[in-house]
Amino acid sequence: MPKVEMDLDSVVPPAKVREALLDFSPRRPEIWPGIYPPMYEVYQVGDTFAEIREGSKAPRGVIWAKEHYNWADPDEVKWTVQESNFCAPGSYVSARITPNESGGSRIHVTWNRKPTSFMGRLAAFMIVVTRGAPVASSLRMGLKKLEAKGATEP
Repeated sequence: MPKVEMDLDSVVPPAKVREALLDFSPRRPEIWPGIYPPMYEVYQVGDTFAEIREGSKAPRGVIWAKEHYNWADPDEVKWTVQESNFCAPGSYVSARITPNESGGSRIHVTWNRKPTSFMGRLAAFMIVVTRGAPVASSLRMGLKKLEAKGATEP
């Protein structure tokens, strides 16, 4: 499975980053611009898990995955593929959110996806070759939205 790890820093406190990652309301695609709204669907949300379908527009269509989100660990949110048109079940992304020196967050992201289609292989190739740049860019867009909304207070 192609695997890439990266660290992002933000002025947004860990609790606010976690809250945004776990916002499964209709606003989710507004918070995280990489989510294509017509592909977003919530199946179930529990105390420490959620079943969600999310997708992104790609040059030749839409890539999507039905994900199992788990946040039983208070410092980590992990989303694992259940079914997808671009990667294998069991593939995952995790975000470990800890305080940084400035009072904001350090987000350690692990992207671990096994591609199953041409679009999946192309996406995985780009993500691996750029050391996660598309993933980091998408997360940074969401973090910038949180910063702009004043989510920098604990």
